Amino acid sequence: MLNTLEIFTSVFDRLNEWIGRIVAWLTLLMVLLTFAIVVARYGFNSGWIAVQESVIYMHSLVFLLGAAYTMRHQGHVRVDIFYREISPIRRAWVDLLGTIFLLLPMFVFIFWSSWEYVGAAWELKESSREAGGLPWVYLLKSSLLVMGALVVLQGLYDIVRALLIISGRRDYASLHQNEEGPMA
Repeated sequence: MLNTLEIFTSVFDRLNEWIGRIVAWLTLLMVLLTFAIVVARYGFNSGWIAVQESVIYMHSLVFLLGAAYTMRHQGHVRVDIFYREISPIRRAWVDLLGTIFLLLPMFVFIFWSSWEYVGAAWELKESSREAGGLPWVYLLKSSLLVMGALVVLQGLYDIVRALLIISGRRDYASLHQNEEGPMA
């Protein structure tokens, strides 16, 4: 059982890091493309709807695909009045219970409730309402499902990590995540 958990955490950790790197490059591309749009519009009185929409697509993907990566690196806002003062084992308990009772139900609901919305977009092969816009709105809406799945997987990863810390296998867990977090 432990080998299966180790394999799961190792594979997902690599996948999440890979997605995080792609999102980081996507952020740079988004900034450069926005700069080019501004130069084209104000310098040459020119512009293209598809290019402008591509920035919106990238912006959406950065947030949706980057959510699990940010969670992995404890980059989301946390009100840690008590959290930073307690022991690593108690933090693991807080993480475990918070993930099971708050995070997983919320993101399973997001995934479940998005399914019909995304399915309808795929059925119509929904595209931009603007002339000259991008024809892939249905693909963009699919990123809601990807985000939900990635965050649920990250939640499962965090559950495994918390259980390893609670059970005393802290050495393994600390290899995969800084247990102090960014606020320590």
